[in-house]
Amino acid sequence: MIKTVGGTEIKPRHRASCHCGAVVLELDLPDGIVDPRRCDCSICRRKGAIVASVPLAGITIIQGQDALRLYEFNTHTARHYFCSHCGIYTHHQRRSNPHQYGYNVGCLDGVNPYDLAEVPVNDGVNHPADRLKSPALQDKSIKQQSD
Repeated sequence: MIKTVGGTEIKPRHRASCHCGAVVLELDLPDGIVDPRRCDCSICRRKGAIVASVPLAGITIIQGQDALRLYEFNTHTARHYFCSHCGIYTHHQRRSNPHQYGYNVGCLDGVNPYDLAEVPVNDGVNHPADRLKSPALQDKSIKQQSD
């Protein structure tokens, strides 16, 4: 758990916002930033954000619900939210744990994510949910890869 980033103390109820300020969130972070990470799945590689997670009840939209847009792809389990004005990704309902939101650490007020120490990268290319496919699907995938 990370309680300070650069000179910024992570408050138990910390605000976050998009770039233009249209979307403002309040996050429950009683333990600070827990388990910050990057991911190398197709969408995370492109957005490049460092994310951490909170329970679904841990994010309150203070302002800009009408400015948020939803993007879904592939299994449509993960729900990625971004500001329709400036395009900044603020948070997403996680595919690997749909009972949590991942949030963009760079959106936290006063936080520069480049001030974080080394951040691990999750293997999103080989997503845990994909490993639960039936053996027949896994055999087909292996066969296609070897062709």
